Amino acid sequence: MATAVEFGLDTFGDVTADADGDHVPYAQVIRNVVEQAVLADRLGVDAFGLGEHHRDDFAVSAPEIVLAAIASRTERIRLGTAVTVLSSDDPVRVFERFATLDALSRGRAEITLGRGSFTESFPLFGYDLADYDRLFAEKADLMSHLLTEGPVTWQGSVRPPLEKQHVYPKTESGRLRTWVGVGGSPESVVRAARYGFPLVLAIIGGHPSRFAPYVDLYHRALAEFGTERLPVAVHSPGFIARTDEEAADVLWPHARAMFNRIGGERGWAPMTRERFEDDIRDGAMHVGSPETVARKIAATVSSLGVQRFDLKYSSGTLPHERMMTAIELYGTEVIPRVRELLAAQTTTGS
Repeated sequence: MATAVEFGLDTFGDVTADADGDHVPYAQVIRNVVEQAVLADRLGVDAFGLGEHHRDDFAVSAPEIVLAAIASRTERIRLGTAVTVLSSDDPVRVFERFATLDALSRGRAEITLGRGSFTESFPLFGYDLADYDRLFAEKADLMSHLLTEGPVTWQGSVRPPLEKQHVYPKTESGRLRTWVGVGGSPESVVRAARYGFPLVLAIIGGHPSRFAPYVDLYHRALAEFGTERLPVAVHSPGFIARTDEEAADVLWPHARAMFNRIGGERGWAPMTRERFEDDIRDGAMHVGSPETVARKIAATVSSLGVQRFDLKYSSGTLPHERMMTAIELYGTEVIPRVRELLAAQTTTGS
């Protein structure tokens, strides 16, 4: 019998625009994120993830606090990060914060660890970018020890050692669900397998099927390390409206502004409408009507054989009201339709 696929939503808490085109204050953006999660929970979405950023175009720098607020107003949705920038954080504090969130949410907390595609947290917290790889490698190793919830003895070069140290609070289940997010590095895929972390593939460019070799590498690495098969998830951008045309037209100015701002910092060519349309048609963006988005998600899930799909539904200044409508369509129409399409594939053996 095929394993049931989970469906989640991710947001970075982007600073949005109001009806007049003005930026919404950070405090209101955060409150709006809570409302988005409450709606997702009511609609039966499986998981809700918050990104961590430390720059002026995102409002969420402390996702665990926002997730705790969400936990108090929801019943069943899993609450996690997309991602926790472990390299510039202390794994002990990460464990403590998420174990606390797990208690408040009655076992619904999860973590996605990552190196992060933005680097603002490194100078902010006093870390040298020259240590980028070493920081994540050592801290991921320590995190793997902390997750056992037993006494930890550990030594590395990026923080003081631990000697038979217990960390509190312990969780009721004895294990925090913890993923590792990767963007296309084979070394990161193998590292996730080595430590027994489920894998999240951040597919933000190119056709999703091109990530199939990473899924295969992950499963082969798990087998070589003698670890049981673990789930793989996809995080990918998208937006849903009543028609394909409406979805593209509404998203375009917000996606363009976000891409061009980040791209200007990184030396990318400006986004064109033609490229935007190409990415919707043949790339990573899951944008369109409920039927169009459902078919593309089903194709992504089936081509990669993943166990979870998380739609990154926020995009720059895209207004809160538009995101609420997209969440409504995702929960009421897209997810049920994807399940139908996947079930039909299983029945026909395709």
